Order: sequence, then C-alpha cells, then structure tokens
Amino acid sequence: MAESNQRTARAQKASKAQKAQSGAAKAKARQEEEALLRADTFTNAPKVSRRTLTKEEREALAKQREAETKEAEKIASAWSKGGLGRWWARLQSSPDKVTWGMAIVALGVVYGDIGTSPLYTAQTFLAGQGGLGSVDREAVLGMLSLVFWSITLITTVKYVLIAMRIDNNGEGGIFALYSLIRKYGAWLAIPAMLGGAAFLADSVLTPAVSISSAVEGLQTLPPLEGLFDENPSLTLMITVVIIVILFSVQSRGTESIGKVFGSMVLVWFGFLAIVGVTNLSNDWSVFEALNPVYGIKFLFSPHNAAGIALMGTVFLSTTGAEALYSDMGHVGRGNIYFTWPFIKVALVLNYFGQGAWMLANSDNPQYTATESLNPFFQMMSPNVRYLAVILSVSAGVIASQALITGAFTMVSEATRLNWMPHLQVRYPARTRGQLYIPVVNGVLCVSTLAVLAIFKDSEHISAAYGLALTITMITTTVLLGVHLWHSGKRVGAIVFTVLFLAIQAMFFIASMAKFLHGGWFTMLLTAAILSSCTRGMRAPSSNVRNAVTCGPTTSYPRSTSCTVISASRILRTTSCT
Repeated sequence: MAESNQRTARAQKASKAQKAQSGAAKAKARQEEEALLRADTFTNAPKVSRRTLTKEEREALAKQREAETKEAEKIASAWSKGGLGRWWARLQSSPDKVTWGMAIVALGVVYGDIGTSPLYTAQTFLAGQGGLGSVDREAVLGMLSLVFWSITLITTVKYVLIAMRIDNNGEGGIFALYSLIRKYGAWLAIPAMLGGAAFLADSVLTPAVSISSAVEGLQTLPPLEGLFDENPSLTLMITVVIIVILFSVQSRGTESIGKVFGSMVLVWFGFLAIVGVTNLSNDWSVFEALNPVYGIKFLFSPHNAAGIALMGTVFLSTTGAEALYSDMGHVGRGNIYFTWPFIKVALVLNYFGQGAWMLANSDNPQYTATESLNPFFQMMSPNVRYLAVILSVSAGVIASQALITGAFTMVSEATRLNWMPHLQVRYPARTRGQLYIPVVNGVLCVSTLAVLAIFKDSEHISAAYGLALTITMITTTVLLGVHLWHSGKRVGAIVFTVLFLAIQAMFFIASMAKFLHGGWFTMLLTAAILSSCTRGMRAPSSNVRNAVTCGPTTSYPRSTSCTVISASRILRTTSCT
C-alpha cells in the first residue's frame, strides 16, 4: 500500500513538473513572439529581436504606432458624422482605404511605366505607317480609338476592376496569384514561371526604351540640333551614362529619392494633360475616336500599312498595366482606385492631343520629310520642350526604378518558391529599406546596355518591348481565369478568359510580326531566365546554406541585413558591420 502511494506521489510530482515545464515553454514562446518585430514594417529581412533594433528603427516603430492611433481616432470621429461619415469610416477600415500620402506614393511606384508610353507610342505608329505624310484622318482616328479601348479594356477592366479584387493577403502580382491557386494543379507553375520570366525581361527593356525615348527629346531643341547632327551617337552615349548611374545607386537604396518620386510623377501627368488640351483646342473632333468602330475599321483597312502589326504598336499604350496589380501590396488597393481616373484622363488627353497635332500637320513639309518624327515633342513650342525633356527623363528614370525594384522582389519571390538559384540579398536602408540583389542588379545593367548596343534607339527597342509585356499579360489572364473558375464564377471565368485571351492573342501575333526586328531578343532573354529558374528548382538547398559571407571584401552599409532565402525557411542571417 505504501509503495503504491509512493508511486502515485511520484507520478503526481512528475505530472506537475511536466505541466510546469509546458507552462514555462508556452510563456517563453509568448515572450519571444512579443519580442519579435514584424519584418515587413521596416524591411523584407527575416524577423529579429527587438534588442537588435537600431535607434532609427525604434523611432520608426513609434511613429507607426502613433499614426495608427491617429487613424483610429479619425475613423471613430467620422463614424459619428451621419451616413457619409459612416461610409468613409467603413472605407478607411477596409482594404480599399485611401490616404493622401500613399496616393502620392502610388503615383511614383505604380504609374511610372505607363506614364512614359506617350513618349514612343505615336512615334512607333508613324514609323509603321511610313511617316506623317502617309497618314490621313482615318488612320489617326483609328489609332486613337484602338489606344483608348486598349487602355480601357486591358488596364481599367482587366486589372483595376477584376485582377485587383483578387489578392493574397493584400499582395498582388503573378506569383501572389499563383500562390492562391497552386493547389488546383501542378501545371499552373508553367504560366506563372513564364509570366515571371517575361516580367524580368521587361525589367531589362523598360530602362532602355523609357530613358532613350526621353533623351531623344534633346534632338528637338533648336540650340542642340546641330550638335546631334554632327554626333549621331551622342544620344546613345547620354542614355548609357544615365543607365549606368541608375544601376550604380541601387546598392545604396533609393529611400531618400523615393520620397519625391510621387510628386514628380504628379507634375508629369499634369504636364501631359495640359499639353494635350493645348493641342486639342484646335480640333476637338478627334474625340470621334471614342467610337470603337473607327479602330476596328482601320485595323482591317487596306490603308493600314502595318497590318496586324499595328496592334503591337497600340499595345505599347498599356505598358505598366501589370504594375497596377503587382504593386498593389506596396501602396494599397484603395489608393490605386483613387488615382487611376486622374492617370487615365491625363493619358487620353495627351494621346488625343498628339492625334490633333498629326491631323493639323499632315500636309506640313517641315514634318513630312522628317525621319523618326516624334509627335510628343514636336507638338510643343521650342521653349516648352526644354521642360518636357527634363520631365520626360525624370519620368523615364522613375519608371525604370520601379521595374528594377520589381525585378528584385520578383527574384526574391521566385527564390522562396525554389524556382531560382539562391542569391545574396541585401537591405540597404535601415527603415523600410529596399530589397537589393547584387547579382540581379549586375545582370540587369549588362543586359540593358546590351539592348542599347544592339538596337541603338527607342524606335527599334519598342519592337522587342511589346512581346515581353504580352506574354506576361497572357499568363496572368490564364491564372485569373483559373481563380475565377474555382471561386464558383464559372460563367464569368469563361467570358473573362475568352475575351481577354482573344484580345491579347492579337497583341501577341502583332508583336511576333516584329520578331526579326527585335522580338527575337525578348524570346532569347525570356528563355535564358526560364533556364535559370529550372536550374534553381534542381539545385538542393544545402548547396547554399553558407552562401552569404560578410567580410572585409564586402562593402555593406552599417546595420545592413544580409540574407539567403530558401523555399522553406531562411537559411542564414547575419549582421554586417
């Protein structure tokens, strides 16, 4: 009996000890969880202890908490101000909330690429038709109609109204979309990888075409015309210098200059609208092009010298549409909804202003004999062109920066999916720093310079440019259709997929028509990226466990985080001093 009581007592003591250990473990886990900093508040680096935070990071965290408190007070105050106040409170409490600060940021982050499209779309159109002397009213109205409805259907309907409603915890983009539907079939990895590879190819072509088309505006300035005539390669040299500088500063982060990007883009789109309206004042009849019949009629007209390839030119007006979806997580869905109407109106006014100028000068011998005529710069007075060149170069740099940053993020996401080799990742800024991958930055820089060396100017680069974007949009359409189908909206999925695949198939065929003129480079670049993806999938994670070192040979800023990302977990993190 005594022995039984002893065993019972020992069992009770063991049980109490086990419970105590379990309680201690839970308390320790709670303590550690409370001590962890949300990494996405400051950087994309792995979670770290609060004890390792810098002074700047602690101050930023305090400011964030203060801002959240003020925002909660504003929402509570608005709720008590009737029906309109309650609507505003519900909006600000939803994923569609709008803030003036983030709306300005959205302008710089999201619209930089699409904002440079007016620089080269009309120029490419005239080149395909044989120059300004070869176009008539039917051609101009047809081009404007196709541009307007492409922007409306592709950008507004597909991306703003449909795609942006499908998010992965607020994040958008092709990889975020794939993560939502990957359970429905292994084959979905194919369009996701193909679309991601084409997006990276676009990151190479965008800096080349955006900056070169802006720099070419220098040729239209009267004091510099003789200089550029004597030195035909001067434009290329200036473009190369700007691109080299742009890629050189990536390692330092763009936190400081990023603050002014939104304001610069706001000024740029305001400028586009004003210049467009100025030229429209002489011929408002170009708004007849809002009728889609003009576009369809001209596309199949025998007077269309470019044939189906015209759609490749029209597609250039939608460049940057993918950014609305992929950058949704950075700026918020509501801020894109809020700013897009202004962006679209400014773009439409500028395109139609260029159309009005072309109609007014179609018989002007001063322009009909000009090679590589760019209506964007020519429709301005010489004095205004100086401002236009400055703003267009700034817009080109901003657009390029957005695509470069997007490429870093895309590679990081692909690495997490184990689709690409594991690379060294740096976070140059102390607070909300940008992702920086040295290898990717170097490859992008060399590839962009190769594009310039091969194609020389924006007119020839645009032949390769459209194909990359088309591939990305087609793959996104496929993934969106799968998501709609499995969400129970099967009729909508069929209509959506058939409609947009048909439209984008025309864009693809038109872009392939320029295969020999530049499309081959896009396909080659996309294939090279896909090849690296497949190698990354085959590479075992053990090969990169110790891939990152911080020693005397590295030039990290102080408190910079260095990371190698695995598909399943962070393999190694160290602090570089």
